[in-house]
Amino acid sequence: MAREGPVRLNINPGAGSRAPWRRSPSTPETPAMRGLRVRYQLLPDQDEDLPMGCEDPAGEGQRGWVGAPAAAEEEPGRLVLSTPSSILRDWEMDELGPQLPPRLTQQPWHLLYSTARDGFSLRTLYRSGARPDSPALLLIRDTEAQAFGAFSASAIRSSSGFYGTGETFLFSFCPELKVFRWTGRNDFFVKGDVNLLMVGGGSGRFGLWLDGDLHHGGSQPCETFDNETLSHREEFCIQDLEMWGLA
Repeated sequence: MAREGPVRLNINPGAGSRAPWRRSPSTPETPAMRGLRVRYQLLPDQDEDLPMGCEDPAGEGQRGWVGAPAAAEEEPGRLVLSTPSSILRDWEMDELGPQLPPRLTQQPWHLLYSTARDGFSLRTLYRSGARPDSPALLLIRDTEAQAFGAFSASAIRSSSGFYGTGETFLFSFCPELKVFRWTGRNDFFVKGDVNLLMVGGGSGRFGLWLDGDLHHGGSQPCETFDNETLSHREEFCIQDLEMWGLA
């Protein structure tokens, strides 16, 4: 009886004759077989059938692997803190991070001011050492354990008038995250003096305000952000407050 020689298969990205080959139904397809394609060059004495899916795709003549799995999509921007926050938990930070402008994610945010560390004083908050061009993230927890706050694209400072940009927004966890962005109706973003800090306003109502000793504050629906009341009550007592910024 004649003995057949071994079938030789030369894996070669170079040009050559190509023909489809159909996998036997009894041969199971493994995960490693899916999504990977190579080009085969037939040797002169080789059968002309090639594995299914290995035929030359459009763009014949290109070298190398074809059909490699696509790179995973980037995850939404994550808020990176230099130290843990005492107000927001990790999962809350993960939800809040993508709401910030993309250019500010993946940069380390530093704790510039904390009532637990620096005491309760708006003057001290203004002197926190933030760069003039540094954005600010204000986190607040009231005595009813409600967490909320504000993002400002500009450093929070004492001023004679309103300042800021349309990137400013208010947010609240009640318990899911709600974000209230600029409506375009006015530009009353941020204003502060030694007695009062305000974020958002219109018709005598402020989206968020804090008094000079940082013990009391309030929140009302305002034209700037068309927000809901951030706390359970329009006036609240502050338990903890943090201000974060870029070093």
